[in-house]
Amino acid sequence: MGAKDTKAKEYLSDNERFADLCNVVLFDGEQVVKADLLEEKDTTEVLSVFGTDRKEMQMQRWRDLFKSVVMKSIGDAYVVLIGVENQSDIHYAMAVKNMLYDAISYSVQVNATAKRHRKKQDRGTSAEFLSGFYKDDRLMPVITITVYWGAEKWDGARNLYDMFENVDERLKKFILDYHINLVAPLEIDDFGKFRTSLGEVLEVIRYSKDRRAMSDLLAGNPKFRVMDNESVSAINTFIGTNIPINEKGSVTDMCKAWEDQRMDGLLAGRKEGREEGREEGREEGRILQLIDLVKDGILDEDTAQQRSGLSKEEFKKRLYQKV
Repeated sequence: MGAKDTKAKEYLSDNERFADLCNVVLFDGEQVVKADLLEEKDTTEVLSVFGTDRKEMQMQRWRDLFKSVVMKSIGDAYVVLIGVENQSDIHYAMAVKNMLYDAISYSVQVNATAKRHRKKQDRGTSAEFLSGFYKDDRLMPVITITVYWGAEKWDGARNLYDMFENVDERLKKFILDYHINLVAPLEIDDFGKFRTSLGEVLEVIRYSKDRRAMSDLLAGNPKFRVMDNESVSAINTFIGTNIPINEKGSVTDMCKAWEDQRMDGLLAGRKEGREEGREEGREEGRILQLIDLVKDGILDEDTAQQRSGLSKEEFKKRLYQKV
């Protein structure tokens, strides 16, 4: 796992940020998912299946993040399983990848239910016994959210249909589609829907390719003056900056740190420019000396031209200009 993927997993493992992401994606910012009602689930899912030779095989997948949450509607409460897949790069088969994750999650639930019935020695109908899943059993819904941490446009497939080439339209009603729930910085219209610094991190990624827009963003939003250190660290990882983190406190004035870094870059650039100027001056002086040697008859023109590093045409032009 790369540094960006590790940082993304670490950053979103925080329940407040995880809940914030879910509320923006699933409920348009309404505070439905509560951080204190989230429960960690095992991100490793193993599904036992039988091959054609009837030997048991195991299919194993590792989710980035997987949590259960108790949701409440009108008088009822229900549990939903929510997984998050982090992408530092575009995955062109994301629809298939997520579909497999969700299918395994449902299959694991069915197998766990069957195991529970066997343990209790429940007496069901023959059909219930064969399937292991009884008529009144229910599954927990599974939702997978894909978070793309890049500043480029997501140009990959958004659903299974996008991955097909030529399909008779009459067949599509028989082919189940599967779409991805994608979060991409360039596609977010209102970062104000986020309640945590996750919104600021995604907004910085969005404008990371435009230094002027970045400066305007940081200067115009007071939240960046009290940015939590974890978010600043995440920004450094995702966009490749090296903004110094305030080691004496839990927050960093990112606006000031950005301006300081920008000024350091300008000063370094000016210093480099002066050094380059001096070097160019020395080179010009050397060429003039060679021209003087030719003029005084001390050095022949061909030798001087070779030592100058100039082409014959350029050296001849400079020589006659000098003369």
